[in-house]
Amino acid sequence: VVSSQTRFEYALALIRSRYTTDILRGVNEFEDLCSTGDPNARRDYLYYLALANTKIKEYQRARDCIKKFLSVEPENRQAQELDKLIRDKLTKDGLKGMAMVGGAAVAIGGLIGIGMALAKK
Repeated sequence: VVSSQTRFEYALALIRSRYTTDILRGVNEFEDLCSTGDPNARRDYLYYLALANTKIKEYQRARDCIKKFLSVEPENRQAQELDKLIRDKLTKDGLKGMAMVGGAAVAIGGLIGIGMALAKK
């Protein structure tokens, strides 16, 4: 039987990897620890889950984890900073998405305009 502490250290090593597959395995381990591990360490599991999800650009999942963490320990400065980083990333990704949709609409509109102009000839 592997202790919760050993599993925590293993998951922590996995999320520090540069490989997405390792990080995902670490996320799975932390998620399992949240439900089966030491209840007193749950906030640590949540923090590292938020960190790992941020690393793999799963910002909404990261935000959910950090909100749960902050509901238990709202004054934690490190968690507040991670929360701000996640919110900034969500906003930035949202703006990028809108810019891509807008750019695609302009391109399609231009192609339709060219098509109509050629059809009139």
